[in-house]
Amino acid sequence: MAEPRTIIVTGCSSGIGAYCARALKADGWRVFATVRKQEDLGSLQADGIEAFRMDYAHTDSIADFMREIEVVSGGRIDALFNNGAYGQPGAVEDLTTDVLREQFEANFFGWHELTRRVLPLMRKRGSGRIVQCSSILGVVPYRYRGAYTASKFALEGLSVTLRMELQGSGIHVSLIEPGPIASRFTANALSKINEHIDIRGSVHAADYRRQLARLDGTGPVSRHKLQPDAVYAVLKDALNSKNPKPHYPVTVPAKQGMMLKRLLPADLFYRLMRWTD
Repeated sequence: MAEPRTIIVTGCSSGIGAYCARALKADGWRVFATVRKQEDLGSLQADGIEAFRMDYAHTDSIADFMREIEVVSGGRIDALFNNGAYGQPGAVEDLTTDVLREQFEANFFGWHELTRRVLPLMRKRGSGRIVQCSSILGVVPYRYRGAYTASKFALEGLSVTLRMELQGSGIHVSLIEPGPIASRFTANALSKINEHIDIRGSVHAADYRRQLARLDGTGPVSRHKLQPDAVYAVLKDALNSKNPKPHYPVTVPAKQGMMLKRLLPADLFYRLMRWTD
């Protein structure tokens, strides 16, 4: 009997990561799921998932995790689903460099570090799948999401380059670009804006109040928001297709944003995005 394929899934405490880890296990994968907090391990382990602590923002945490994974997996990693991230809201002029750096540590540099540590294991086997959970904000800009947008734009560029460099190796790289998905993402964003942005002292204070209403649930909810299973549907294709796509947009807003960026003159497109809420 063939051994099950193995996959690392990060950011599994809730939302996309939690759903995909469980769905992958149900589909026969051996799943190595990561979370940042000790208290989030229990629910995954209760479902028979091998769960580990790992924090993208700390290189030592990634190194410790990979040492453990190489032992328990016997050095076999068939796929990596980089997913754990957070969004730091705030106007660009209100973001300190340290806050921007924190965003990149968690959303970009940590992903790169983990990917580099997984790649040698895939090269030994001559096959592998790397799937990056990016965002539509890695393709189109959005006001007051400059830090998150910048980290995802960087991820898109690095990942597409890696895809080209790995051509012929048996290792494929794909990007998933979700729009609004039900998760704790907005709750975490609310915490970050209150922690790092001087809302009352900003020239953008009025806009922030409107943004806060969206984040705390008192404002309008997107009618296009989907559940995490929508992401899993394309993740399966990226993992199983003989020729996985480089890009997988998810949700109507994501697909519309990509289409409009291709069709409209740049100035018109950015003016349109200026008024999108």
